Amino acid sequence: MNFENILAENDDGILMLTINRPDKMNALNKKTVQEISQAFDEVYSDPGIRAVIITGSGPKAFVAGADISEFEGLSNEEAKALSAMGQSVFNKIENCPKPVIAAVNGFALGGGCELSMACHIRIASDNARFGQPEVKLGLIPGYGGTQRLVQLIGKGKALELLMSAEMIDSATALNLGLVNYITSPEELQAKCRELLGKIMQNSPYGVKKVIECVNANFEDGVDGYKKEIDAFGVCFGTEDFVEGTGAFNQKRKASFKPLSN
Repeated sequence: MNFENILAENDDGILMLTINRPDKMNALNKKTVQEISQAFDEVYSDPGIRAVIITGSGPKAFVAGADISEFEGLSNEEAKALSAMGQSVFNKIENCPKPVIAAVNGFALGGGCELSMACHIRIASDNARFGQPEVKLGLIPGYGGTQRLVQLIGKGKALELLMSAEMIDSATALNLGLVNYITSPEELQAKCRELLGKIMQNSPYGVKKVIECVNANFEDGVDGYKKEIDAFGVCFGTEDFVEGTGAFNQKRKASFKPLSN
């Protein structure tokens, strides 16, 4: 995968996806968002990719926001189309059947905070800073921030951060439940790989169904409990179930095949 604004490298089944615009603090312009979408098309289709880590290039920023220079002169309809495009790509990340971890180094503001929240898990370095400062520009988050922040930290605190545009440090983010772990910048990648190592020992199909069922809790008109019942039943007809239960009964380590479409 060759891109202009992101780097993509498959390292033993883990795709390292790096937003690579350090001179712009890795700000998300339209092309970068489109390239992220293309990379995740590959994640969905390639059984050789079992998990994803998203990070930013350089020590200063994960993603410091959207590229505001592209906003000038947009009509109402063009702005709506930009928001819809961003939400579509971030939904693709959130619904990815393979685990996605955001390795947050430095600033994760605006669209960067939204990108991190679209990932399944967030691990932050102790220099990370999170925020949704859009109201300072007369805007609101457009890539799902008003929805996912509420889901992750609750309505009251989400409203406070969204309306005040306050930036919070990694310790506060951990306390609020916005991130799962804090580590040093030097150990950030290792911590992500450590956690993925635990996840990747398990059934890829089971992990996929967990993601689907958890996300169903936030879908309008979807009965998450019913979806869980259906998914539970479907699991019994899979090779992963045969291998997992067989390994348990035989007191050996399970050997699961990569997830296939």
